[in-house]
Amino acid sequence: MTELVFHPAHPPLAVRSIEARIIGFDATWLRARWKIMGAGSLMVPSFAGKGRADGLWQTTCFELFLQPGEGPGYTELNLSPSERWNVYDFTAPREGMAERPMPREPDCTMRLGTDMAIFDAAIPATGLPTAPWRCGFTAVIEEQAGHKSYWALVHGSEVPDFHDPACFTATIAAPTAP
Repeated sequence: MTELVFHPAHPPLAVRSIEARIIGFDATWLRARWKIMGAGSLMVPSFAGKGRADGLWQTTCFELFLQPGEGPGYTELNLSPSERWNVYDFTAPREGMAERPMPREPDCTMRLGTDMAIFDAAIPATGLPTAPWRCGFTAVIEEQAGHKSYWALVHGSEVPDFHDPACFTATIAAPTAP
């Protein structure tokens, strides 16, 4: 697991830590997991059923940024506990945004305990850019009374900016053939 850090200008209320990692990657699925400790006051969006949606980052949402090669382009995945999702391609940081076609919808599952929450996402691998990638794991966490914290591998500016390529510090290799 990779430890995420909250942006210092937006500390959490009760959340103590968030870890994220890839738990599986093959020709069919990319599977990612976020583990939240101190989740007792976590606000979880209501079930909405699968489907694309914009603005998921306005409440608790888990994101994955994938940057193939050396160019400025990257893919952003927004995954909600409501089961809503979206995938965007960018030509450069915050430029040239377009919805990325996906062969099928991701499967998202939230398991919420009294102190710990696990969010799992299975994303169709054929809908993603060709690996290997530089990767950024992120999370927007909303707690009681609308309090939000912004979590990433690193933060490179005075305001939270998950699109900053400096946040793409993890690497994910292409899956090996069986």
